[in-house]
Amino acid sequence: MTQGEVMAVFQEALLVALKLAGPLLVVSIVIGLVVAIFQAATQIHEQTLTFVPKVLVIALMLIAMGSWMMTLMNDLVQHLFSLMARL
Repeated sequence: MTQGEVMAVFQEALLVALKLAGPLLVVSIVIGLVVAIFQAATQIHEQTLTFVPKVLVIALMLIAMGSWMMTLMNDLVQHLFSLMARL
């Protein structure tokens, strides 16, 4: 396996990681911002108020997007195994 092929595999793995984590991180940031604005407006500074909505929304997103995420990971692993088989 050449250095270029290794870098291509590494790049593909990083892109898959970004595709998997990106939507969850963006939604978590947005929910955190909305809750922070709500807390600033109402002067309620409860730590669990930021944690619970994030957990609920991320759990719902994982349920909704779980099959797509598994398909993406499955494709990457099959590609990696096919590369290993050719060695």
